[in-house]
Amino acid sequence: MTHHRQTVPFEKYHGTGNDFVVVDADYPVPNRPVFATTYCDRTTGVVDSSSETVGADGVLFLALESSYDPPRVVMTLVQPDGSVAAMCGNGARCAAAWARNRTGADVVMIDTPAGTRRAVLDGDEVTVEMGVPSFEPRDVPLARDEPLVEERVEGLTVTAVDTGVPHAVAFVESVDDVDLESVAPPIRHADLFPRGTNVTVASETEDGFRQRTFERGVEGETRSCGTGAVAVVAVAKRLGLVGDEEVRVSPPGGDLMIRVPDREEATLRGPVVRDFEGELETVPTPEP
Repeated sequence: MTHHRQTVPFEKYHGTGNDFVVVDADYPVPNRPVFATTYCDRTTGVVDSSSETVGADGVLFLALESSYDPPRVVMTLVQPDGSVAAMCGNGARCAAAWARNRTGADVVMIDTPAGTRRAVLDGDEVTVEMGVPSFEPRDVPLARDEPLVEERVEGLTVTAVDTGVPHAVAFVESVDDVDLESVAPPIRHADLFPRGTNVTVASETEDGFRQRTFERGVEGETRSCGTGAVAVVAVAKRLGLVGDEEVRVSPPGGDLMIRVPDREEATLRGPVVRDFEGELETVPTPEP
């Protein structure tokens, strides 16, 4: 008896090194968590032969509704641990670039579990609205009734903010001196965060901030995190370090430009790159 392997076409995109397998949601993938866990694995996952990168920070399942003006994309990000993230800034920027390649539109609306976000494309640069950051305990969420601002949690002084997903942000002397893989997990799983949190460290530079983020769902550091970059500027503004101006935030993968105006949508701006395309089995073959 012959089994026909079911495959789906995919594309690989990244925004400042935050990389994603992108699949058109019109193609059926029966078990999205298994698909994501398999192909995002940094040792055995999808391989880009040109850059020799293995795996990804998540799978973007995108449903294009091109009859709208501007076109809309329903974005579902399944993370390497099989969970679904409510929001991903760099993922949303990649989704907008993917939609433009199909529609030619320079403005795209992206529907996420955290709300609808407007993206504007200019060359290889994409600016996406990120919602209004919130320090409210019910939004983060926190297991208490007061905001968490500059308090010690598991060894770091952090401020908690929601930028579509929760972040615990710590300003440090140098992000290079932080052993993120060891200091982040206790904060990420702290009782104070009933749904867990991303952990972001930042240090001031002459022209902005450097950033490193340990991502919930990836369960490790990523080369870039858009919601984390917005969280850095939102917290910096709360602490009086910056104003309404656009601020440069530099994760390991490149530069992002962030604006956090008062009571208006924050914005995330940066480049998007389409790496390559291919085919993947919808039901990954188990290891022998």
